[in-house]
Amino acid sequence: MDDFPNLKNPFHFLATLGGIGNIPLAPGTFGSIFSWLIFIFLSHFVNMLYVTFIGIFLSIWICEKASKNLIHKDHRSIVIDELIGIWIALLPVLYLADTQKERIVYAIAALLFFRLFDIFKPFPVSYFDENFKNGTGIVIDDLIAGVMAIIPSYIILTLLT
Repeated sequence: MDDFPNLKNPFHFLATLGGIGNIPLAPGTFGSIFSWLIFIFLSHFVNMLYVTFIGIFLSIWICEKASKNLIHKDHRSIVIDELIGIWIALLPVLYLADTQKERIVYAIAALLFFRLFDIFKPFPVSYFDENFKNGTGIVIDDLIAGVMAIIPSYIILTLLT
């Protein structure tokens, strides 16, 4: 599909996080940083556990619709999956960190470890990335990378605070 992403298409717009996915260098990293900032902002006003849970299903649906006519389903411009992955990695900070310093340490570690796992795709991230080629497949490898990022982020939190 030559016109992907077409930001006038609402599914393309959402899948690229408003066009962030069009950044030529490291769109996944920029999408993750943007999503990291959105999580931090929203967490002051809403229950992010619920928002993230609903976001998983919405992002799968959006990715399914946005990638419908694509040969390579997980197009590099689709970065809404990074949003879900980093939000999963960040959820524990709401329950584990008591001070501002702890929140900062955990949040930075979660971002770094999520990006490492998303880029290098260790097992089981690689398995899901290679074997599922639909909306669920686009999102699930990032969701798993987010879950995997929780453990080293928590270790860093306990070591540095």
